[in-house]
Amino acid sequence: MEETKELTLPEQARDQAKNYFRQGLNCTECVMQSFLDIHGSDLPPEVIALATVFGGGMGHTKNTCGAITGGVMALSAVIGRKHPLAKESMAERIAELNEIYDFSGRMVHEMEEKFGTLICKELSDPHGDFEGKARKKSCMQMIGDCAEIAMKYIMEAEGKTV
Repeated sequence: MEETKELTLPEQARDQAKNYFRQGLNCTECVMQSFLDIHGSDLPPEVIALATVFGGGMGHTKNTCGAITGGVMALSAVIGRKHPLAKESMAERIAELNEIYDFSGRMVHEMEEKFGTLICKELSDPHGDFEGKARKKSCMQMIGDCAEIAMKYIMEAEGKTV
């Protein structure tokens, strides 16, 4: 009898995000909702509304890829500042931001290296019609990859191993 391998959290996030795309969620919503489902959060479920307008490269303008934006949003839900004015001085606030930016920037650079660009238009145009099957298939793969990469960084931020 063949043993089934249990999926890691990043793999679960990948599969869940792709499944959401099949159900009609946009790219950003897919990545963010998979984070909310797999990781859990003290954020209200309505937080998904913040992701909606980023789909299609920000309101279908084909700018920054929505799947990448969803990954950044999910990571920020974990490492972002909950009380930005809690630090006493501006210098302390800026130092805190720089640490967050350095960490999140590593994730974005990994995504850019994997995909070759962060721009929806550059990612989708080679597949022809934006409503076509080839583009949708490509985006579904990227959505899964972004969810997986984001979950990997989230786990690293929490000191967990993949």
